[in-house]
Parts: sequence; structure tokens; C-alpha cells
Amino acid sequence: MVGAPYARTFPIAPGGIALFSYIVRRSLQAIPLLLLISVILYWILSNAPGGPLAPYLQNPHITAADIARLKHNFGLDQPLPIRYVRWLGMVLQGDLGYSNSNSESVTTAIVERIPATVLLSGTSLFLSLVIGISIGIFAAIKPYSTVDYIVTTLAFFGQSMPVFWFALMLQLAFAVGGITAFGYHFALPSAGISASDEFDLGDRIAHLILPTVVLSFLNIAVWSRFTRSSMLEVVKTDYMRTAAAKGLDRSKIILRHGLKNALIPVVTIIALSLPDLFSGAVVTETIFAWPGMGRLFFSALGQFDFSLLMGYLVIVSFLVVFFNLVADVAYAYLDPRVKYD
Repeated sequence: MVGAPYARTFPIAPGGIALFSYIVRRSLQAIPLLLLISVILYWILSNAPGGPLAPYLQNPHITAADIARLKHNFGLDQPLPIRYVRWLGMVLQGDLGYSNSNSESVTTAIVERIPATVLLSGTSLFLSLVIGISIGIFAAIKPYSTVDYIVTTLAFFGQSMPVFWFALMLQLAFAVGGITAFGYHFALPSAGISASDEFDLGDRIAHLILPTVVLSFLNIAVWSRFTRSSMLEVVKTDYMRTAAAKGLDRSKIILRHGLKNALIPVVTIIALSLPDLFSGAVVTETIFAWPGMGRLFFSALGQFDFSLLMGYLVIVSFLVVFFNLVADVAYAYLDPRVKYD
């Protein structure tokens, strides 16, 4: 059949048994990996200067008796393996503990900030996919043209540009300086998610613009380069030339036959970016005072909030492992040469 370099033969039994068994097998393999990651994280944070008591040790009036009492109350006078097993038991029951700095439930703190992070990262992810892949395809179709050189230059700029610098420049240009157009002068918000507690769609979009541009620019730069490189290889293949020789519409050849194979290496990059949808962007959220997971992690790191740091890092680790599994399954759909064995 024209449009495919090889026959699509999935080694999947009726009902998708092979796919299901593959997912189960990979999920079981992920369990010891996540346990090992949690052990390493717990050991590193426990042996950091101050350890879990770091927020309390900042008090200049604390005494040795106070420290001993705090260690006993938090169970820190127990051996490290026992403390880890106790913490793991709580996590398996869905209890991530309480913040050391303000006694807030870690689960509550994380759940409250996930919607803001999903809004920002989801918008950025959507724009990055649409713009990055589109200009990557266009640059591959017209290689070494003026458009291709412009896309390549912007991609290199986006990859090498410090995120914090770009965010500050956008704030300076569009928030502090403002925008003048058609006789009107207005400035975009430089921080926060909204101007008031009441929901206002226009106000929410205005606050979303600058951080979304910062987050999207890097992804667009990376994904456009990968898409261009992969598409350049695909358009030179025999089956693409055969499809063109048979008189098929060029846009259908590119989008229906070429894009699916060109996206195979891009899947990895996109899948590794998906954990940011929930874990947040630390630098961007901090600079724009966006009340999401990234800013929560930065605040916890500054106060060395042990419970909050462990809860955040464990969730991020789980997301990375999970979306790697999603990438593997997507590989098998895009590339029939990939087996579930």
C-alpha cells in the first residue's frame, strides 16, 4: 500500500492482550525503581545540613533541650532505615505528612496548586505542540530557504537563552514599559494568576500571557528542531517519492504518511516534557509569582521543608516513570517494528 514503508502488523492478540501484558510488566518493573529513587531522595534530604529540623534550627534562641525534644516528637531519634520505613508506610496510605514550616498537610498544599500549574503548563504545552511541530514541518519541506534559516536561528536562540533573563526582559518590555497600539496604552500583568479572588476570564488570560510565552519558547525551539531533522529524513525515503509519483496531494503525503513516521523520535522529547504539566516550572513560576507547583517547590527548598520536598520529588519521580511508559506505548503505535516482547 502506498504511504507506508512497511506493513503494519501489531503483535497484539484479540482484545489487546499483548499490549495489556506489556503495560503490566513495565508497571511492575517501575515499582523497584520508584522505591530505589525514594530511598536515595530520603537519604540525601535526611543528611543535608540541618536535615528535617532545618526550619527550627534557624531560631537563634533554640536550645539543645528543644532540639532533643523536637527530634523525639518527629521520630528523628530513630535510625534512618526505621524512619524511612515509617515514612513509606504513610505514603502508601496516601499520607505525605505535614509541612515542617507551617504544619499544613503536604497533600493539601500540592492539590491546591496543581490546577494553576496545569493551566499554565497545559496552555504552554498546547502552543508548543502546534507551533513547534508546524514550523518544524514547514522548515523541512523548504530546507535551506529563508524561512528555514529564520526558524533555525530562533531555535538556537531559544535553546541557549537563559529562562530567567527572558522572563525578566518580557516583564520589562510588556509589564513595566507597557504596549502602545492603535492609540491605546496598556500593560500586561507581571505577577500572579489574577488581580482579584473573583474569576475574570479576560484578567486570567492577561496574567497567563507572559509566563506562557516564556515556557513555550524553549519547547518550540527544541521540538521544531527535532521535527525538522526527523521530517528531512522521512521526505527523502522511497515510499514518499513513490506516493508523489502516483500523483497524491503533497499535503496528504506530508501529513498522512510522513508526519506519523517523523514524530517517532519527537515522542520521547514530548513525553519527557509531560511531567512538567503537573510538577511546574520552578524558574518561570517563581519569577511571575505563579501559585503553582514550581513555586511551591522553590519555597520549600528555601525553607528546607523536608516533608514538602519529599512529597513533591516523589510525585515528580512517579510522573517521569509513568510518562516514559506512555512514550513506550506511543512508540509501538507509531512504529510497527517495535514489539511488546
